Amino acid sequence: MQEVVQPTRRRRHSKEFKAQVIRAAMQPNVSIAAVALHYRLNANMLRSWVAAQEERDAAEAARKSMSAPSAEFVPLQLETCGAASGATEIQIEVRRGAATVTVRWPLSSASDCALWLQGWLR
Repeated sequence: MQEVVQPTRRRRHSKEFKAQVIRAAMQPNVSIAAVALHYRLNANMLRSWVAAQEERDAAEAARKSMSAPSAEFVPLQLETCGAASGATEIQIEVRRGAATVTVRWPLSSASDCALWLQGWLR
């Protein structure tokens, strides 16, 4: 008598089941192979689920860090008493390591300097 072997069907797992298994596999000092055996899964498949979850977690962390509010430009009202002291230009000096950049701007164009500085600091 000949026996007919039925092909194995691919199992479908619910999102809740996958989440539960992934959480178990991501615990510290836990073997993915042991978790796979416990849930009767292929260890390679579980490893791919865990890797995909780690990628999603890293992407979410990156998204959160990039969505932090940026510092805003705060306009200042300067009194004109500086002009009486003989200053005719605005001087901005930026140092980073061994490099120094100095920008000189005419005092008469202080508002243009503020706009340029605001754009440069973004």
